[in-house]
Amino acid sequence: INHIVHNGGLYKRPFNEAFEETPMLVAVLTYVGYGVLTLFGYLRDFMRQWKIEKCQNATEREEQKDFVPLYQDFENFYNRNLYMRIRDSWNRPICSVPGAKVDMMERVSHDYNWTFTYTGRVIKDIINMGSYNYLGFAQKTGACQEAASKVLSQYGAGVCSTRQEMGNLDKHEELEKLVARFLGVESAMAYGMGFATNSMNIPALVGKGCLILSDELNHASLVLGARLSGATIRIFKHNNMQSLEKLLKDAIVHGQPRTRRPWKKILILVEGIYSMEGSIVRLPEVIALKKKYKSYLYLDEAHSIGALGPSGRGVVDYFGLNPEDVDVMMGTFTKSFGAAGGYIGGKKELIDYLRTYSHSAAYATSMSPPVVEQIITSVKCIMGEDGTTIGEARVQQLAENTRYFRRRLKEMGFIIYGNEDSPVVPLMLYMPAKIGAFGREMLKRNIGVVVVGFPATPIIESRARFCLSAAHTKEMLDTALKEINEVGDLLQLKYSRRRLVPLLDRPFDETTYEETED
Repeated sequence: INHIVHNGGLYKRPFNEAFEETPMLVAVLTYVGYGVLTLFGYLRDFMRQWKIEKCQNATEREEQKDFVPLYQDFENFYNRNLYMRIRDSWNRPICSVPGAKVDMMERVSHDYNWTFTYTGRVIKDIINMGSYNYLGFAQKTGACQEAASKVLSQYGAGVCSTRQEMGNLDKHEELEKLVARFLGVESAMAYGMGFATNSMNIPALVGKGCLILSDELNHASLVLGARLSGATIRIFKHNNMQSLEKLLKDAIVHGQPRTRRPWKKILILVEGIYSMEGSIVRLPEVIALKKKYKSYLYLDEAHSIGALGPSGRGVVDYFGLNPEDVDVMMGTFTKSFGAAGGYIGGKKELIDYLRTYSHSAAYATSMSPPVVEQIITSVKCIMGEDGTTIGEARVQQLAENTRYFRRRLKEMGFIIYGNEDSPVVPLMLYMPAKIGAFGREMLKRNIGVVVVGFPATPIIESRARFCLSAAHTKEMLDTALKEINEVGDLLQLKYSRRRLVPLLDRPFDETTYEETED
């Protein structure tokens, strides 16, 4: 499905997304492939049970054989019989800065990926197409490294306390004021872990009697936070505004189950860039619906902050919207800023409330001072407050790299998912055997890639996921594209038939989101 939307003035720029339909033959062959692997898996389990084949996976002890099985579920079956075949495609140890190029420790397996042995050899200068180093701040030289090194010598590496006790440093205060200014909000709070920023703060914002409307492709941290909150959760189709409005209407008309009382709060959970699809949230429409139905909006900008917008301020900047229209702005420092941790920005009352009631604030150790300084220096660079135009140039370079890389892959005939401005670029592989084959063939050619399969994606939508960086030069991208093209021919991955079905494109008015028949 191809979206080219201008929706009646809601969008100030073209919004182009492509999700080409899986070819029927490819889908059938993918299911057949998983079926064959599953059959052989049951056969091998039978052989292991009768000691014909050596059993190397975790099993119950003999004296526990009459207990309810601890390991024998489908997930464990999948791990030992399907995942183990291509396990060498993940957890590869690198031994350098995760910049545009990395060094990787070579490893081999003599027992079909159950265990690995390191050869002692280091594979040098692998082009890194997998790290979330969007603006190229993952580096061991330069202003960020020098500033972090200086702070390390002054403050040390750890804080050994929470923010509410003895762990509130002047650097933390400086960081939060800077982040608030960067986002254009009244106040902000920083946390030591990006995942916990979602999972520990959502329960502080909503609880029993509240309703969460969550995109079906939201990150695991959002899902966990929603579940821990005790609120009722309802799922809407990915980036589908008709589906979201139907849930909002039903929530207001029917209220809570059984009692029919109004919901205490309705919170919409969305991401800026969806890290598996490469799609960008339709934020202008989400905000319009949020205002229309008087609900709250929680925006996770983990992948979009720094990577989108003319000034790198994320998806709000990308669409030219007012930050005040987003009630809770969440993001992480782990990607565009080359550091660790996360933040939440919004009204001063919201942040003051979270300082008291957030589990991450009350129980988690404060952020490490050198990490804080890395973030401060990189944010100032993006904002141009370091007296240079390096930050602005990096934001522009990332945008250019993204459009060039996506365009070239589409020209080659690959099926590419997502928005044309998203630096997350999924290349569809589909068949299970091609997941491991693509990762291995690319590594042979000194290109490091991330491959993804079930259960992280739907079972027939396995993919390779490239992450573009401002640190990538055109020569690096051309080298990677040449090798991807070669491997695509070798593994027959060029599935695109360019049959893009246009989606409904109507102007925004009172009837735009009325329920439509599928």
